Amino acid sequence: MRTITYRDAINEALISEMERDPAVFVYGIDVADHKRIFGSTKGLLEKFGPERCFSTPLSEDAMSGFGLGAAINGLRPIHVHMRVDFMLLAMNQLVNMISSYRYGTNGHIKVPMVIRAIVGRGWGQAYQHSKTMHSCFAHVPGLKVVLPSTPRDVKATLIAAIRDDNPVICIEHRWLYDVVGEVPIEADPLPLGKGRVLREGKDLTIIATSWMNVEALKAAEVLHRQGVAIEIIDPVSITPLDELLLINSVKKTGHCIVVDNDWLHCGFSAEVAARIAEDCFGLLKSPVRRIGFAFTPCPCTRPLEDCFYPNAINIIRAVEEKLGLPETDLSGEDFYSYENKFKGPF
Repeated sequence: MRTITYRDAINEALISEMERDPAVFVYGIDVADHKRIFGSTKGLLEKFGPERCFSTPLSEDAMSGFGLGAAINGLRPIHVHMRVDFMLLAMNQLVNMISSYRYGTNGHIKVPMVIRAIVGRGWGQAYQHSKTMHSCFAHVPGLKVVLPSTPRDVKATLIAAIRDDNPVICIEHRWLYDVVGEVPIEADPLPLGKGRVLREGKDLTIIATSWMNVEALKAAEVLHRQGVAIEIIDPVSITPLDELLLINSVKKTGHCIVVDNDWLHCGFSAEVAARIAEDCFGLLKSPVRRIGFAFTPCPCTRPLEDCFYPNAINIIRAVEEKLGLPETDLSGEDFYSYENKFKGPF
């Protein structure tokens, strides 16, 4: 074990799998640019050459079809999208072709394709660069969807995704790129569909996705000083979903808040709330509560953006309300400002 950043964990996963399997290659808009997708693809061009790491035209639909063709012909493509918003331009390929191709061939043809897509906020990205879309992708059978939130898990999950014989979409929040954590040098793949207990507790369960786990951990730290023990569950993979991990935690605590890095309406949080209501109905001490984006296109200005995105303070207040606790004085707390580390994509 040693401590590295989320971006370096991604880079290590890519290098190790490209060394292990010559069929693996990485491509996408600006993959070979001098900034190398926030540093996550650094060294690939120099080590493996332009045939296995290359930038592409600005054509999401065509490049997705290119990846499908490569995958069904024995290669293992990794297609990188710097912003998930523009994967919408490839929805025909994703929903009508890539997701259903293996089913349509009765399993005879494999589709070992990984799609890395970056989400997240920073310096006024506004409504065309601020979506997450994981609920939409998870809605489609045939697509696996993962949202690792720690350096350890992004490396292990990405390795598993590259080795999988089905299409996997890996959602990466750009603020996570500066998060550090312990990561094994030789990481074993984390089976897709396995979640993590990030923090054990007995009073209330928080189920969080992507960056919201960072906010949830900060909220739990503050509440711990008030004598409240929060359990935090990171699903890591939302398709397939480690449902038993979520259910067992809520059965233990009796309270649940789902904090999703997305809008709430028709989203992943609604799916989780429904499953918990079905399986834990007699054990719930309060209704499942959900926290997510404001139901509006993302604004551009920083004050409105702060209102749009949920944070640790929102989580703290929700826990206090659910457990009937007085409001904690937060005036002396130092909340995260990872946006100050973000220098832009180029």
